[in-house]
Amino acid sequence: MAEKDVRPGQLARHLGVAKETVERWITDADRVPHARTRTDASEYLGVPEEMLWPRAVKTAVKAGPDREIVSVYPYRSACPKAVWAELVEQAKQEILFAGYTNYFIFLEQPHFHLTIQRKLDQGVRVRFLLGNPESETTRAREAVEDTPLSVSTRIRIAQDNLAKVTAREGLEVRYSAEEDAANHVGLSVFRFDHDALVCTHLARLVGHDSPMLHLRKRDEHGMFDRYAEHAEELWDRAAPAR
Repeated sequence: MAEKDVRPGQLARHLGVAKETVERWITDADRVPHARTRTDASEYLGVPEEMLWPRAVKTAVKAGPDREIVSVYPYRSACPKAVWAELVEQAKQEILFAGYTNYFIFLEQPHFHLTIQRKLDQGVRVRFLLGNPESETTRAREAVEDTPLSVSTRIRIAQDNLAKVTAREGLEVRYSAEEDAANHVGLSVFRFDHDALVCTHLARLVGHDSPMLHLRKRDEHGMFDRYAEHAEELWDRAAPAR
């Protein structure tokens, strides 16, 4: 930073973090930022990532297909809220929420409808793929989960929050086709440019109890691309939400 004449506040603004956070990275070697932030910082400063955070890079060295796996979470709820916020904030081109209900993001991220509005204003494509709250698949899933907060209710919570976005014409919302609903309900894909959070749903468990992968695209036709293609196929056959 000294060689590049970059002050903590400058780097913080570029990365979208607080100045105090950058200062803690400098004074405390045990504090390591999220992988995406490390990459952005190294590119901004023009130095290899291992020069800035050698310990983190050394422990994260991977080869082969698994190098696209950034993190593994035994439960979706184990993924820090800050990870979701950071991925949304850093997305420059597209955001796709292809969970069956997607309601949780509005509960976990304060005023998320305003965040959506801001990303739309920045020119980011924002899409939500929902399950149809009135479909047979939704009713069947409700019987399987047997929880007070039903699947259809969770979908409508998401819809109510999406309705608060003022520039609705820039927001794309669709219901998955009934023939795809079973595939949709069993696998959630949340995409942020070249990062994705993929949640595979288990048996009767609701989304926050199911395991999740954080993927980052590094190869053509790798794990990221395969899950992204799955979500795009569902999206292409989906119908506009009512």
